[in-house]
Formats: sequence, structure tokens, C-alpha cells
Amino acid sequence: MAVLNPYLNFNGNTEEAFNFYKSVFGGEYTALMRFKEVPPEFQQNKDEAEKIMHVALPIGKGTILMGSDIPASMKQANFGNNLQIAISTESEDEANRIFNGLSSDGKVSMPMDKTFWGAYFGMLTDKYGVHWMVSYDLNGQN
Repeated sequence: MAVLNPYLNFNGNTEEAFNFYKSVFGGEYTALMRFKEVPPEFQQNKDEAEKIMHVALPIGKGTILMGSDIPASMKQANFGNNLQIAISTESEDEANRIFNGLSSDGKVSMPMDKTFWGAYFGMLTDKYGVHWMVSYDLNGQN
């Protein structure tokens, strides 16, 4: 089965955003490459040498949150409602911890609550404009 790994692009604050996500999910980066580390023929703007070319943070079983800064020579990232990242947790406590962490300084659009489809579920937009859905499957309980 295919694995979905969300990839987020930022306008120069990838490192800040991923340090925030790391504080919520824990773990260690499996990759962190800056633009200065790419071969010389692919380097673009020396002012962006310290920006993130690629970062990968495992956030669960088989799921890796990835991201990068968009170079100034490319179109800027525009965050809208076209991307939401769904996080399925293993308990209500974990759902609350992740939801509360991600919603810090963000905007809650649907507070965590039990739903008619048998989930403990909530939606939010974090302080970086990324849309998240946090869910725990109540039907899987004994």
C-alpha cells in the first residue's frame, strides 16, 4: 500500500515551522539539507544558502512530514484551503496533545469532540497557515 507523506513549502521560515512541529510530535529529523549543500551548478541565490532545501520529520508509523523553503526565484507559497493534513492517533489523549500543540497560536475551526461517524475529531489551522484534521477512531475501542 502507498504511504502518503505530506510536503509543505514555506516562504523562508521552514526551519522555524519544523522546529515547532518537532516540539509537537517529537522525534528527530531524518534529513535536513540546506541550499548551500546542493552541488554548485544547482545553487541559486547565495542569500538563501542557509534556507532549508529539504527536511524530513517522522511523525508516526510510516509517515514523514517533509518540507522546504521556496527559493526567491520561484513562485511564493500561498496557503489556502486546498491542503489539509489528516493525523490519525492511537488514543484520545494523543489526539488532544497533538491538537493542542498544533493549535497553539493558530485557529481552531472545529474543536475536538465525538462525531456521528464514530471518531473523536477536530480541525485547525496552525500559526503557519497549514490546515490539520486530528482524529481518533472510537469504533476501534473495545
